[in-house]
Amino acid sequence: MGIFRDPIYVLGILCLLVILSIYAGQTRYGKKLGAALIVIVLTAILANLGWIPSASDSIPLYDGIFTYLAPISIFYLLLGVNLTSIKKAGAPMIVLFLLGSLATTLGVLAAWYVLSPERVFGPDGDTLAGMLTGTYTGGSVNFNAIALEYDFQKKGMLYAGTIAVDNVVTTLWIIVTLSIPAVMRRFWQDKKLGVRKSSAASAEKDKISMHSLMWLMFLGVAAYFISEYLSLLFPQIPSILTISTIGIALAQFPFVSRLQGSHTLGLYLIYLFLAVIGAYCDLSAVVELQEVGITIFLFASLAVLIHGILLILLGGLIYRDWDMIAIVSQANIGGGTTAIALAETFHRNELILPAILVGTLGNALGTYLGFMVVYLL
Repeated sequence: MGIFRDPIYVLGILCLLVILSIYAGQTRYGKKLGAALIVIVLTAILANLGWIPSASDSIPLYDGIFTYLAPISIFYLLLGVNLTSIKKAGAPMIVLFLLGSLATTLGVLAAWYVLSPERVFGPDGDTLAGMLTGTYTGGSVNFNAIALEYDFQKKGMLYAGTIAVDNVVTTLWIIVTLSIPAVMRRFWQDKKLGVRKSSAASAEKDKISMHSLMWLMFLGVAAYFISEYLSLLFPQIPSILTISTIGIALAQFPFVSRLQGSHTLGLYLIYLFLAVIGAYCDLSAVVELQEVGITIFLFASLAVLIHGILLILLGGLIYRDWDMIAIVSQANIGGGTTAIALAETFHRNELILPAILVGTLGNALGTYLGFMVVYLL
């Protein structure tokens, strides 16, 4: 094993990049970008330079962060949610998410007729279009469901190329959605700005003590274990919903709500998750596929771009909250976990739970829309 694949080395680099990103995010120019965007860009650069593993050369450490740390980070963030504010945000989030799903479908169909990718993909093109519709509505669950139905996973290079492109486009779209509120407010002001200034009380709440840390670590691991066990008994219920429900329920107990540092701990784990997202932006994997890779990249990028334009226009007319629109778009393209990272970055804690719920809705809706696109093409 080379040093660049050593899990301790890679974890150390990821932690260092989180440190650098947080410090950079506090500078004059860094505040305009945010630590979340900076950590994604830094890890993407190092991964493409070969200094840390990328998606095509992934290591078990990355899988561990996706599998364990991401759900536990959501659990910690939900320990501080405000149920009253969640009720106000829920309906607009669902409406915007449905619009985003429609925009994804229209984006894929429009990109198909503009680029005519079937000339490169042949008879598998319509399946690929359906897979992209599914994954850019709800996530990889829909992507794989459609792929399995048409044995697309047996297509070798085409299947691998689609996964590589999906990783790159998803990472790039995180960067775009992180920028949407700041850019759009220059031209079209929000009806209601949701960013709230932190108070001295919230700053005190973010401090962590040994008493709080030992309980938070236990509760996080226990909640994850219970959610995974229940998912084995009730596989139709996503484990992310179970661990979220546990977090919300525990937050209602005074002992748990008084624990300090849950937000800090959850946010740090989110940054590690985003660092791995950045590492998965493997541009060389797309280039190596030559015409096939470039065509898939152009097709997916145009579809996502049309999705974004339509959602911004429709969302701006119906409910002009750029933070919420960006989070919903990310829930479509990247899934619930990356949408939560945006909600946290925008300081919109009331949108964390709705982001989880619409992400789950996408898992239910994406497969149907994907098959519909296959049928239409």
